[in-house]
Amino acid sequence: MPRQPRLDLPGIVQHVVQRGNDRQPCFFADIDRARYLQDLRELALARACQVHAYVLMTNHVHLLVTPRQSGAVAVLMQALGRRYVRYVNDHYRRTGTLWEGRYKACLVDGDDYLLRCYRYIELNPVRAGMVADPAEYPWSSHRANAFGVPDPLVRPHERYRALGDNDDARRTAYRALVVAGLAPAEVEHIRATLQRQHALGSDRFRDAIERQLGRRAGPAKIGRPPKLKASEESAL
Repeated sequence: MPRQPRLDLPGIVQHVVQRGNDRQPCFFADIDRARYLQDLRELALARACQVHAYVLMTNHVHLLVTPRQSGAVAVLMQALGRRYVRYVNDHYRRTGTLWEGRYKACLVDGDDYLLRCYRYIELNPVRAGMVADPAEYPWSSHRANAFGVPDPLVRPHERYRALGDNDDARRTAYRALVVAGLAPAEVEHIRATLQRQHALGSDRFRDAIERQLGRRAGPAKIGRPPKLKASEESAL
């Protein structure tokens, strides 16, 4: 049975994850992470994709990206994957694949759900026990979004900009959100939605996506069956 194409619409944020093959490392040294980010910056600019948040873990990558055109994220990820694999194979004198099949992605509602994804991504190193504070991890967008450390890759989303009237106010508000963290149920919901490649957001958001794409964007809706009439009940 052919795989369903990913949900994809221009101007709608996508939460993307790509994992190392068999959960093996895809970054072996800091120079590898620096190379990946350099390639990502160049290709995102070439494909008119804005990156709002990211984290490079040892064996996987999370990105929060808004494409200007449909299909742009797929082209970006394919080009990035090929370029980075060539670099790793040449640098470490290895052969074969590096990534675990196709990347996964889900559309994200540009409301509170978007800021949850920001935090989900940047708090990954904390959940993994690598650091106690996301600011201690150098390979994510957190220092840029929370403290204004220059990062040429990061482009603030409108929802992030709405956190305050100026940069200092936005960063202060965002740091407060990060400190508040995410409830375990929120983390699991984001994780499960990404794994299933559904749309992450309100029912209204998913309904709008389904109308535009003509396909389901979330789990099948479960409702109570219509109540039977008395005459129908007696016939059972």
